[in-house]
Amino acid sequence: MNEDWANFLRAAGAEFSAEGIASFGNPLREISVALTGVVFADLSHYGLISAQGEEAESFLLAQFTNDLKQVNEKTSQLTGYCNPKGRLLAIMRAFKRDDSLYLSLPASMTEPTLKRLRMFVLRAKVTLEDAGDTYIHLGASGNGVDTIIRDTLGLLPESVNQVAQNHESLVIQVPGPMPRYEIYTSKEMAKSVWNALNVGGAPIASDAWALLNVQAGIPEIVPETTETFIPQMINLQLIDGVSFKKGCYPGQEIVARMQYLGKLKKRMYAAMLLTSKAPAPGSDIYQQGKNQPVGKVVSLAPHPDSGYALLAVLQIKSAEDVHTELYIEGDDSTLLALTKLPYAFPNDDDE
Repeated sequence: MNEDWANFLRAAGAEFSAEGIASFGNPLREISVALTGVVFADLSHYGLISAQGEEAESFLLAQFTNDLKQVNEKTSQLTGYCNPKGRLLAIMRAFKRDDSLYLSLPASMTEPTLKRLRMFVLRAKVTLEDAGDTYIHLGASGNGVDTIIRDTLGLLPESVNQVAQNHESLVIQVPGPMPRYEIYTSKEMAKSVWNALNVGGAPIASDAWALLNVQAGIPEIVPETTETFIPQMINLQLIDGVSFKKGCYPGQEIVARMQYLGKLKKRMYAAMLLTSKAPAPGSDIYQQGKNQPVGKVVSLAPHPDSGYALLAVLQIKSAEDVHTELYIEGDDSTLLALTKLPYAFPNDDDE
């Protein structure tokens, strides 16, 4: 993190831990207000990869699950990166600015993703770089936050996944329980945005922002879960992260076969876990009376009602049996309570 920006955040009340910003003084209030009010966050716990060169688009198109030809100055997209067995190595948001394609993903995934992509560049005319220091990356959410962003930056995207940008800033609207945006901008403009949002909003740390991702049903792949799930297991095709009309990419045959010929046995659900001990991503989930795991934790965040909100991949048969009792490995006394995702599964009734 830029030291001047870090000092600005400290002056704004940020309390840092080894992982980044731990809180702005009241973690419980932050996760509570995130679900109801105007909030904003430093998102430097996400990394950024840049791809430049005349063959950058064609190179990345051949690597990812989505159709990067649809990414332009006004449109971003979620996309997955699979191994040859169709298992996800990473999920990222792709967007375009000037002559570069950018990939935003958890900072812990930047180095391994960059390293693997570079293995396949060969003679392609593309340069891949860690661009984490290029912009200050902010998030903002809540009813009325759109007006603040428009008034401060002079731009605002019109719908989810859309992009608005000018010479200094870029704004992406992302899914959320309320209007939600990610902002990439200069240090000085970031300070102006922060101060404008601070008039009627509250700063939040990464846990509260993670809660908004969980509430939106947007999964993340981290080192503990890499090469664990095929895209359909984590609903990537339901959140516009997979194109079944584009050309080949690693694992494409397996992903396509599952879509058209296979029967999906696992998919991602939302759940609550009323415990004070946070499970780790990748933790096994068991069904009472069975010795083999029936699922895994994907993402999680503390919830203001106590415990944790999480996204979990589960066997469909186990998840949809009303008599099933599910628990995290090592804690069979605390049961998972399934909740509702903000989008429907195929053939589900919209209620």
